[in-house]
Amino acid sequence: MKKLVLLAALTALSACSQKAEEKKEVAAEPAAEAEPAATSDSGTPAGSYDVKMADGTMATTTINADGTYVDTDAKGKATKGQYATHDGKDCFDPDGDEMGMCWALTKPAADGSFTATADDGTVATVTPKKK
Repeated sequence: MKKLVLLAALTALSACSQKAEEKKEVAAEPAAEAEPAATSDSGTPAGSYDVKMADGTMATTTINADGTYVDTDAKGKATKGQYATHDGKDCFDPDGDEMGMCWALTKPAADGSFTATADDGTVATVTPKKK
């Protein structure tokens, strides 16, 4: 379950990094032109991401515009919860009794992929899904 939370966090961090780059590219445009439906309350773009753990395990994380997320592991098991940014990290808090997890993200590569590292040292590679 922690791996799913980690994947979600990595995805969110990548999304934050991508949003920062987009802002640099469109700095001349007024902020009012941004699409509010395309971002969560935390500022991370909503969307779906493929997450690959260091051991090769794959999962999918979807960040919703309302600040919620859904992680789906390779077997199809889904974990839902709340997403937020704290101290520059993307944090995922699953519904239920499980502890949340925060992730630090690297700058995205040309393809939009990035590396997320959890507070416990878990590492994952996050790639935005193609539309």
